[in-house]
Amino acid sequence: MNKPKPQILLIYTGGTIGMVKNAETGSLHAFNFDNLLKQIPELKLLSCEIKTVAFKNPIDSSNMNPEHWVEIAEIIEYSYDSFDGFVILHGSDTMSYTASALSFMLENLAKPVIFTGAQLPIGDLRTDAKENLITSIQIASLKDEENTPVINEVCLYFEYKLYRGNRTTKINAEHFQAFNSLNYPCLAESGVHLKINHQYLWKLKNTEPLKVHKKLDNRIALVKLYPGVTESYLETVLKSPELKAVIIETFGSGNCTTEAWFLNLLKKAITEEKHIINATQCVGGGVHMGQYESSNRLKEIGVISAKDMTTEAAITKLMFLLGNSISSESLKTAFETSLRGEIA
Repeated sequence: MNKPKPQILLIYTGGTIGMVKNAETGSLHAFNFDNLLKQIPELKLLSCEIKTVAFKNPIDSSNMNPEHWVEIAEIIEYSYDSFDGFVILHGSDTMSYTASALSFMLENLAKPVIFTGAQLPIGDLRTDAKENLITSIQIASLKDEENTPVINEVCLYFEYKLYRGNRTTKINAEHFQAFNSLNYPCLAESGVHLKINHQYLWKLKNTEPLKVHKKLDNRIALVKLYPGVTESYLETVLKSPELKAVIIETFGSGNCTTEAWFLNLLKKAITEEKHIINATQCVGGGVHMGQYESSNRLKEIGVISAKDMTTEAAITKLMFLLGNSISSESLKTAFETSLRGEIA
């Protein structure tokens, strides 16, 4: 008896991958996904059925925000029982933010959600869009011998590699290899054969039904330290109305200035129940508070460690936790605990 073909939902939010070039004028315009198979006949070779849905008004990913994240999550929520996997087409500039956010919003996810995009439009002669799209759909269709999805987490596929979404960062605006995951191995590699690195895949911890979190609190700030950062600048940020939390991008493994004014400002903010997060501005490695004297003081006053999280994951995880309105003590514990494989 033949197994039914996997059902894949392709969600188009906007971005370069969904554009085609007018051969006469050279201008770009939105791709009509109702004609997907006509434009990319190779998709007919895949052993799956593909349905498409697009944002009513596709957006440039620079305009992506938490409201759009909720819109994507709701599309998945409403379609969850009807499809075996989801592929989300998204502009590359903020793709790591959206992939990170969705990983926290989709609790108990037991199906693949694959983000992909392109550096060149789908109709361009040298485009990377076709390979990224075709392989993303193929990965989303993978089933094991028991007919259950091989991938059950939010991922990002780009230029022959599949990554855990909340581990990625865009590293290059010019090359096809636009993304990397510096602190976690890739989940799969596409070459002559598709190689799945099963040992790195997210393992389901329970069989609870999908729970979609839609409350995100973006009353946060991001401060990147630099030599010469001023007291007035940091004080202005910390006094921002309704501010709930600040992520401080520190040097190296979580180091910062030991000037009294700096530590006093952070300590005062913490007593006012503002959450202060220590995240490294390095793209690889993580925060190890206490390893050096310059970071030991942060640990002593109650600063929270982002460990080896990307900035994208730290920001979206913070929005997710603040949206759940948990206590200060619980937030610190939850933030420093791996919820979706975002930290080691």
